[in-house]
Amino acid sequence: MRRFNIFIILILVLIGLQNTSQMVLAADETYDFNKKSGLNTAADKAGYEIETARNIENYISEIITLVLSMLGVLFLILIIYGGFLWMTAMGNEEKAKKAKNLITDALIGLIIVLAAYAIAYFIINSLSSNSLTNTP
Repeated sequence: MRRFNIFIILILVLIGLQNTSQMVLAADETYDFNKKSGLNTAADKAGYEIETARNIENYISEIITLVLSMLGVLFLILIIYGGFLWMTAMGNEEKAKKAKNLITDALIGLIIVLAAYAIAYFIINSLSSNSLTNTP
């Protein structure tokens, strides 16, 4: 029964990830902000030069954001699983204690991930150069 529950949760997560990726692809195909917004034209007229080349900071920040986002999802799943264990403990003190410990550990991990995300965001923003350079 436990393997079946884990299998069902895994299927639901995969279906959710597939639907969100399809929505992102559909959103990318319908509107191209860079071409249709007119910001490039306004920046040219104002005397700004736009850098189109991607640098290493962008790649590193995308990787860090992806990893920390996945860890956040993992901790959310652990909290939900701990709540499920707690609700199905049926008065068994050992199962309830195990569920409480799992929820506590997941919350501590989530706080660590959020702190790591905030620190990484601050460092990458302070190290990366501005995307618009002023050339009067």
